[in-house]
Amino acid sequence: MLLSLSIRDFVLVHRLDLAFSSGFGVLTGETGAGKSILLGALNLALGGRAEGDLIRQGAERAEITAEFSCPDTSPAALWLQAQDLVGDPGLCLVRRSVESGGRSRAQINGVSVTQAQLKALGECLIDIHGQHAHYSLLKPARQMEILDEALGLAEDTAALAVTWRDWKAAEHALAEAARQGESLAQTLAQYQWVADDLRRLGLQAEEWAQIQVEHSRLAHAADLLTGTQAVATELAGDEMATLTRLSGARQRLSSLVEIDPQLAETQALIDSAMAELEEAARSLNRYAERIDIDPQALSQIELRMADISATARRHQVAVEALPELFATAQQRLAEAQASADLQALQQAAVEAGRKWQAQADRVSAARAQGAVPLAAAVTAVMQELAMAGGRLEIVVERGPAGPQGQDSVAFQVAPHAGQGLKSLAQTASGGELSRIGLALQTVLAADKGSDTLVFDEVDAGIGGRVASVLGQKLAALGRGRQVICVTHLPQVAAAADYQFAVSKTLDAGQAITAVQRLEADARIDEIARMLGGLEMTATTRQHAAEMIRKAATV
Repeated sequence: MLLSLSIRDFVLVHRLDLAFSSGFGVLTGETGAGKSILLGALNLALGGRAEGDLIRQGAERAEITAEFSCPDTSPAALWLQAQDLVGDPGLCLVRRSVESGGRSRAQINGVSVTQAQLKALGECLIDIHGQHAHYSLLKPARQMEILDEALGLAEDTAALAVTWRDWKAAEHALAEAARQGESLAQTLAQYQWVADDLRRLGLQAEEWAQIQVEHSRLAHAADLLTGTQAVATELAGDEMATLTRLSGARQRLSSLVEIDPQLAETQALIDSAMAELEEAARSLNRYAERIDIDPQALSQIELRMADISATARRHQVAVEALPELFATAQQRLAEAQASADLQALQQAAVEAGRKWQAQADRVSAARAQGAVPLAAAVTAVMQELAMAGGRLEIVVERGPAGPQGQDSVAFQVAPHAGQGLKSLAQTASGGELSRIGLALQTVLAADKGSDTLVFDEVDAGIGGRVASVLGQKLAALGRGRQVICVTHLPQVAAAADYQFAVSKTLDAGQAITAVQRLEADARIDEIARMLGGLEMTATTRQHAAEMIRKAATV
């Protein structure tokens, strides 16, 4: 339920804070006062499109904040839990700001979110029925949407649309493979040649670097042998070797240590150096023993390097890129082989078509079965809206296959007793279309899971007793949830549990929209204004008070 709405610098609103209640509430006021602006602000707060011209003239940004009650088991609370956006227990706070440059920011419970997230939450919190919505009833596509919405087929039709796309994609792949023919065969042969050539080469990821090192070692084996032997000899080979001379130096220092023990640390350093040099000499000797001057091994390495280099030139890539080229060629080869397999492609298309058909059959059955009770419910409401004896019939027939199934849905109506069924476009006048639209909306709204329903001037084109019935219907809806309605009809306003009056004033030469919650006499005055226009009389006030009293007893 919507608890509060705070608006700052939005269109004609400077600063506004509204507190809402449960039950049925209405927004009334002169035409052009800004009633629908308030619903526009609410729509923006719940993920509507943000534009720079929404900002009040002279302001830098507009900001809308809405607070909702959010019971733990409600769809909105479950959505918040799934998104890790839970705030204070039982509450949900959404905020939206729009800067003059067009930049928009959104928050849910103090956490920055995307517009898409805000919109998804809004669909859980509130359901808005816009003005002029009844004109869309003339469109066959909208009639199918209404039927599917009433029957809760949203997930089924979404899955059906995905299956349709998969089916058409499979058919397209089959047609492309058949059309390409020789071209596809050439592509397949090209990738096959590349893959076979690189598979023969068998180059591993690190092999090129390794054989370059091995080639260098084999090519310089003689130099490595003589060089390491010479260094080992210089270290420990004869009386002039480094270790021999260092040993003599140590002996001389040893006699000096006996005179001054402070030299013992230096002697230890010489001992350490001698040990390191002895290990170095032994390591060089071991290395020299392992060196194998092998012209045959060198020749084999050079042949391998030549093969690798030639392959890289043949495929016009660097040697280092050959392993990646092999992986790519294998992948493209598999794709080309799959595309060239007409039998497999045909089987895939057939299976996709069967899957779509099965889903479409289930949706068709649900539509055919659900159309009758929905039409009956709308027909019952039509009797109360000055359409006695009228009836609605929802015809579900086999139509062209498409993303939404294989059905053609048509709303046919007989506005009054004794009239035959015809399409809405052929039969209904503007007023009748409005009443049929209202009947549909009240039936659909009664089944909605949203805690808050908003109606924006859906009563256009009706009046008199029909308006009174509409007020009763909306009030009945408000007994089970929150209903907010923008209306110009006094009969609807009189049926409300509470009422806001919207007015336009001038402030420093600038038009400003103001809103006041009406109590007692002020509410009587507003409904009297709606009844009598500019002239306020005792009679119109008495009539207004009587309307409020009677509506409260229904």
